Amino acid sequence: MKELKFLEGKKLTVVGYGSQGHAHALNLHDLGMDVTVGLRKGSKSWEKAENSGVKVATIGEAVKGADVIMILAPDESQPELYKSEIEENLKEGAYLGFAHGFNIHYERIIPKKGINVFMVAPKGPGHMVREIFEKGHGVPCLTAVYQDQSGDTQKVANAWANGIGRNVGIIKTTFKEETETDLFGEQAVLCGGVTELMQAGFDTLVEAGYNPEVAYFECVHEMKLIIDMVYEKGFAKMRDSISNTAEYGDYVTGKKIITEKTREVMKDILGDIQNGQFANKFIAETENGYKFMNEERAKYSDSKIEAVGSKMRAMVFKK
Repeated sequence: MKELKFLEGKKLTVVGYGSQGHAHALNLHDLGMDVTVGLRKGSKSWEKAENSGVKVATIGEAVKGADVIMILAPDESQPELYKSEIEENLKEGAYLGFAHGFNIHYERIIPKKGINVFMVAPKGPGHMVREIFEKGHGVPCLTAVYQDQSGDTQKVANAWANGIGRNVGIIKTTFKEETETDLFGEQAVLCGGVTELMQAGFDTLVEAGYNPEVAYFECVHEMKLIIDMVYEKGFAKMRDSISNTAEYGDYVTGKKIITEKTREVMKDILGDIQNGQFANKFIAETENGYKFMNEERAKYSDSKIEAVGSKMRAMVFKK
């Protein structure tokens, strides 16, 4: 692939072997790139990475002498890793990459001068990036350049994106735009918004006396079917594919759920992301040992919707 020429002959290091880490490392390794995975000593992922065929070393050793380093450890652990094991081992002129702009945008990591800083953010979870790649396809990626000492950092970013995403497509952005839109989309729509909407629909039907299994199918199971149609065909074609009663209900009810008040709340959410309040609260949560998150996890794991969902999934995905 001519798109990879800016990575060919370079020593590549991927820090972390989680969801995104394993996908980046294995996709580039499969394309013949010289990839080393950097992990802490004693990491549970060490053997897993070795067994997949990539080289593995401690983070400091993997970074030392590397031409391109992609940090794919969790956002909250990156600043400490950067200070303790990455910064001092970066060679002059190295290219330092991220898959999310959080730590650069909120200045939790301030790269030293003399290195290039870029971002490649695949538009999909790591397991999907890997699975789609193995099937001969790819995912689009966002790219951005924060610091360009060498004058060709965008080309390196493009090569990385084309490698892990199989040249499907690249959209140029900035660290600021990617961070703020990504955090907003996760909270207001993809995770917080969608999960609460499904939960509220399920609760409303169950509290009204309807069968929980039927409520689950109507408010959770079928969500995927609608989202798949939107993903593949767009809103108009999705509406053309559903019944007239469903389409009519869409038009008359949607704005009763997503009201002007909801849109105002969305603006407030975006404001907290833009001014750094959300980042500060998240950092405080990590420093508090994830107390709130662990409480929420326990609450939801024991909920009725999870119990019903487990039973329904066993029925649907029965081998």
